[in-house]
Amino acid sequence: MPATHTCDVAIVGGGLAGGLIALALARKKPDCTIRLIEGSRRIGGNHIWSFFASDVAAEHRWLIAPLISYGWTGYDVAFPGHARTLKNPYYSIESERLDQLVRDTLPQDALMLKRKVLAASSKAVVLVDGDRVEAKGVIDCRGPADFGALELGWQKFLGREFRLSEGHEEARPMVMDATVEQVDGYRFVYTLPFAATRIFVEDTYYSDTPDIDAAALGARIDEYVATAGWAVERVAREEGGVLPVAMGGNFEEYWRAGGNRVAKAGMRAGLFHPMTGYSLPDAVRTAAMVADTGDYSGTALHDMLHGFARKTWKKRGFYRALAAMLFRAAEPAERWRILERFYRLDAGLIARFYAGQSTTGDRLRVLSGKPPVPIGRAVRAMRGRQR
Repeated sequence: MPATHTCDVAIVGGGLAGGLIALALARKKPDCTIRLIEGSRRIGGNHIWSFFASDVAAEHRWLIAPLISYGWTGYDVAFPGHARTLKNPYYSIESERLDQLVRDTLPQDALMLKRKVLAASSKAVVLVDGDRVEAKGVIDCRGPADFGALELGWQKFLGREFRLSEGHEEARPMVMDATVEQVDGYRFVYTLPFAATRIFVEDTYYSDTPDIDAAALGARIDEYVATAGWAVERVAREEGGVLPVAMGGNFEEYWRAGGNRVAKAGMRAGLFHPMTGYSLPDAVRTAAMVADTGDYSGTALHDMLHGFARKTWKKRGFYRALAAMLFRAAEPAERWRILERFYRLDAGLIARFYAGQSTTGDRLRVLSGKPPVPIGRAVRAMRGRQR
């Protein structure tokens, strides 16, 4: 017999955005009843999320600090003509930690796992099994809406965590190793040294297509590990994914595609960095905002989150312009030159860039001088992209 569940806030989707909102509400508004609805058996899926210390404001660190699995005092980058260590602290979160913290924090009846959603409105969620969740307000965090409204390139990746029989000597994350062969756009390898005999290696591409050839990427990872001389005992885990890199598009059309008049967060709200596709900093800001509001009605949540996402989209025209330069002005095999030039700039500028907080001076500095791509193509690619 179908059942009806009631609550103050129903969160649809137990990924990073949904999990953070649930944790923020539990911390700041303990009397607010929640239903966190997820189609799989665990919160967060199979992911590692990483971020720079400067990505998260000091007033929001209470939310993210309990989730951190690993941290380093800096990170490295390497290009054919330039290598550098930057001192901005860098952190990683494992999805297993998010899953455990949500389970430990929320009441048992707040978690609705392995529940498939048929439809969601501003005040109700209908499940495939016939059950219904009625709430003051619903927030949809189920991942991307229809990307057809946006002009996109793609950042795609395959990563493997290796257990080694002998220790490696890597002291810091290698956020970009672009000294590797350039294939399928701008390619770099990303490594996270979790422990002396544990290392995560990811093969990443800024590509014109979202297609992943897992076998080819896996072979390149194995080649990279072998070249490094790491003695592999076994592969402990593997994850792959595709992130959007936004060059333009119609924000309002994208928002409506995810459900008209329904509050949204995360990728579904268009809350991701246009150049990197990363959504963690925005997910933290969104969760803190939801926890601070006093009106959980569907209309109020929609208007607040739509306004925040729309304002954020408008502020990020500069990053969409840079994405257009990367994908439209540079030949795929030469895209690394843009990133190599970028990583010669001031460390503070680089940190603000990743946080989505570039100043006017930062923007002028990024665009000054001779671009590492044909000037005419750069101008055409940039024109109109900052709207």
